[in-house]
Amino acid sequence: MRIDLILNAVATTWEIAPGETLLDALRRYGCLSVKRGCETGDCGACTVLLNGEPVNACVVAAGRVREHRITTMEGLCEDPLMQRLQEAFVVGGAIQCGYCSPGMLLSMYVLLKEGGSVDVTTIREALSGNLCRCTGYVKPVQAVLLAWEEQR
Repeated sequence: MRIDLILNAVATTWEIAPGETLLDALRRYGCLSVKRGCETGDCGACTVLLNGEPVNACVVAAGRVREHRITTMEGLCEDPLMQRLQEAFVVGGAIQCGYCSPGMLLSMYVLLKEGGSVDVTTIREALSGNLCRCTGYVKPVQAVLLAWEEQR
């Protein structure tokens, strides 16, 4: 089946198999920042932005993204806010193995992009869909607070 979509701000056409997940299609088409984790929508390793909102690509049928916008880390490399977040994660020691980092960064990108007040509680709520076995959550929360302060 052929579908048209916008991937990282570029109009594209995919050939997908019936029942194929968005995760599998993204990885096949070169978006390697999207990680395979639990495959049940619980860990957040496969987080992408679907029309600007974080979703777990492992539980989204690829056919459902027809005519939608998908954004991965690859699409935000030049974005100043994402660069600020990445730098804060590195400086703050919030990245260890890096497996969960793309999902966490995309979730935090949406939080900071929305504007408004950011505090420990809102950050923890926004991170609740992203599991990390290496750093825990103290350092990522501190990194997001740092990036938010720099943004203001």
